[in-house]
Amino acid sequence: MAFDWKEYLNLAYFLEGLSEANFSQETAFRCATSRAYYAAYCHARNYARDHENFSPTGSAADHGLVRKHFREKGRIDIASELEDLRQWRNACDYDDIVGDLSQKLKSALQNAREIIGNLP
Repeated sequence: MAFDWKEYLNLAYFLEGLSEANFSQETAFRCATSRAYYAAYCHARNYARDHENFSPTGSAADHGLVRKHFREKGRIDIASELEDLRQWRNACDYDDIVGDLSQKLKSALQNAREIIGNLP
């Protein structure tokens, strides 16, 4: 059975709500932001593949190609939300300091929820 990428969004919400754990809130928020991106990205990639003849390459280039696909289909909203999510995910995964992390996480959760909701 194929992995349900939307479960990453459930994990992101769970991580957002953790108050006492053996790691900092920043760690949970960074991970949640990253998982929200992957929930939305993989769901969108698979939707495009299964319903819109998108052919993933299986490489890192797919992240940009998925956004390009939705732009070309006139779904600027999906492409823009994925781009925002990607930028926030990159910051959380690579930057030593991430400003306004709480707001980035809230926006990431909202964007991921909207992408998944708009691509049933």
